[in-house]
Amino acid sequence: MDGNDPQGWYSEDAATLGDRLAGAREAAGLDRRELARRLGVKLRTLAAWEDDMAEPRANKLQMLAGILNVSISWLLTGQGEGIDPPDMAALGPDLHDALIEMRTLRADLLASAERLARLEKKLRGTLAGEGAGIRDTGVDDAGY
Repeated sequence: MDGNDPQGWYSEDAATLGDRLAGAREAAGLDRRELARRLGVKLRTLAAWEDDMAEPRANKLQMLAGILNVSISWLLTGQGEGIDPPDMAALGPDLHDALIEMRTLRADLLASAERLARLEKKLRGTLAGEGAGIRDTGVDDAGY
């Protein structure tokens, strides 16, 4: 496993830590229950990692990399020693096109979510600044 990923299947822009973790687990021939047992974590904890609802601590990340035979760097960023991407040539053209479209849509959704988070942060900052200005003047809505 050399992490050779010419299509960027597991790259930082195309996949999450959870995606890479699930892919490496499947490539190692493990189900979630077995990997959770080996790590000494609850099944729901591993599921949260793979579903990107939580992230493993450094010691568990190191254990994951060892058990799955990938580098910590690859788990985090998709760079380094990892697993090979799926063989897209083995898929029919319809499935291949559907997967490409899904990946594009997912990347667009992630970009939109990041944009939304930036706008929310900006709005919160603006609202906090306006609220502070009103409180600083000592004037309420009635003008007193």
